[in-house]
Amino acid sequence: MLVFSTIVLPALMLGPNSADGAQISVLVALLAAIFVFAEYASSYPSFVEFRHAPPFNRMRFVMLVLMVICLTLLCRSGDATGLFSGIVRRGAAAIGGLLDLPYSPVRIFVLGLPADSDLALIERARDGAALVYALALTALGTFTLLVHVYDWPSRNGAFNVWVNLPLFDPTTGGDVLPRLRRDSYMNIAAGVVLPFLIPVFIRITSGVFDAFTLFDTQAFVWTMVAWAFIPASMIMRGIAMSRVADLIEEKRRRAYARAQHAG
Repeated sequence: MLVFSTIVLPALMLGPNSADGAQISVLVALLAAIFVFAEYASSYPSFVEFRHAPPFNRMRFVMLVLMVICLTLLCRSGDATGLFSGIVRRGAAAIGGLLDLPYSPVRIFVLGLPADSDLALIERARDGAALVYALALTALGTFTLLVHVYDWPSRNGAFNVWVNLPLFDPTTGGDVLPRLRRDSYMNIAAGVVLPFLIPVFIRITSGVFDAFTLFDTQAFVWTMVAWAFIPASMIMRGIAMSRVADLIEEKRRRAYARAQHAG
């Protein structure tokens, strides 16, 4: 229900552009809800990672929900003058002034907009990009603190690699540790680079997908969410896999020490 509500929220608050748009939003939300329900109701893992290592997925979902709500309120700020819309608008403008620096991801995103974009779209894109980027940085900082200070995931008991990393096969490809560290570094690197590459893709395809430009409020919300959420999720996954590699290495070290002591 939470996943379904999150996906249909922009359509409910901003209003669909057409009847087909409303049906597509409901259909996508229903498919996503069924997928998540099937994943967590199944006894065997399939696609969702770290489902038995809370609060990894909860933190990602909360980050997604906050991004969607804040961007939706930001898009409504021109037509609705409610308290929350005003707070989000002023907060986004303040964060935009702080993060709109030369060579920053926020500045790169603004520069990636179509050349004929009007001033209102540029300001909205700057404020929205700064807002979701700040939320992503907050989530990353919180998860890093959870890993290094609260010893995630050891406090939840034994970590099952097969259940929590269903797409990672520990029996193939040599030693597990180098593969885990390699995957973690690749995820972190991709998460750092993607905020700079996605605006380039938007600029290149702005003339091709003219019907889905950022002038559409729902497209604006989901484009900004994807720009910030996907890289942040990849960095979080990289940090988590690096932590799993550290746990395996520590367990091996203890096993070797016991074997030497017994010998």
